[in-house]
Amino acid sequence: MKKALITGVTGQDGAYLTELLLKKGYKVFGTFRRVSTPNFWRLQTLDVFNKINLIPADLLDMGSLLEAIKVSDPDEIYNLAASSYVGTSFEEAVGNSEITGLAVTKFLEALRNQNPNIRFYQASSSEMYGDNKFKVQNETTPFLPSSPYAAAKLYAHSITNIYKKSYDIFACCGILFNHESPLRGMEFVSRKITNAVAEISLGLKKELVLGNLKAERDWGFAGEFMSAIHLMLQQDKPTDYVISTGVSHSVSDFVKEAFDIVGLNWKKYVKTDPKFFRPLEVRHLRGDSKKAIKELKWKPKVSFEKLVKMMVDEDVRRWKTFLDGKAFPWDAPLYPNESRLITRLSKGKIRKN
Repeated sequence: MKKALITGVTGQDGAYLTELLLKKGYKVFGTFRRVSTPNFWRLQTLDVFNKINLIPADLLDMGSLLEAIKVSDPDEIYNLAASSYVGTSFEEAVGNSEITGLAVTKFLEALRNQNPNIRFYQASSSEMYGDNKFKVQNETTPFLPSSPYAAAKLYAHSITNIYKKSYDIFACCGILFNHESPLRGMEFVSRKITNAVAEISLGLKKELVLGNLKAERDWGFAGEFMSAIHLMLQQDKPTDYVISTGVSHSVSDFVKEAFDIVGLNWKKYVKTDPKFFRPLEVRHLRGDSKKAIKELKWKPKVSFEKLVKMMVDEDVRRWKTFLDGKAFPWDAPLYPNESRLITRLSKGKIRKN
């Protein structure tokens, strides 16, 4: 039986990867940070919470990483943990750099010293391309990070390849473009949209406030993206891959599609606020995953329209269940009202609502 260690197991990707590996017969270990309010709702939603082995660990604590490797004795490590919300990285730049970037070096050092034969996957990001001038981005496209998060991811991406070449470690980086699902966190624009659409359709909310509606992203389904990263670690030689759908849509496209599903005109409910603009915007991302399609025999199947419908339908179902007074694992009722948050705008002013 193969064994896998997943960091960030409580996140969207961690939950879907756990589900996939369990179906393949793996024994799965997942690291999590001890916090006062545990966040296991995604694992519970997929009915895998009681099927995995949880290990308390902190990416900034190398001792706990060594312990996690020792306890799990894995064949494969999937490093999915990061401070993954781009907007927050501007507000918490130092912490984001340490968790998303520097911590990967600690992990690789722990692996190198404990068992360099373990296969290692590093979750890289399309955000590393930044506000580039290329119509599509692939494995050879130059990186131009436009946020502290993207810079930290680029450091992690680079250090992983340095360790691979220097110490003959089987290490792969998956440059994943935006991948969404009903398990996406509320701080991400995709889920912010679908949750608000669900509330508005049920008369629980009157408007949706967003930032840049013109930004274009390549959106795919997280569940099937996890199949791609698993395939990366099954190859004879380690290499990096872009994972994407090859089709991009604007935020306004996502909004319109979501409101159309519930039969509403989005223009009546959507407003924009500079508070939700990034200090440095990334206007367009669209991935070219020909290499993954050819070498991994992987291809995305869930269309943009199907993805949005999947998310809207699930958020509507959750709110209806909530209104019926039924208890179930879910994040929306615990998420703070963003209008109550104080944020520094890109021009240096403080906005307080």
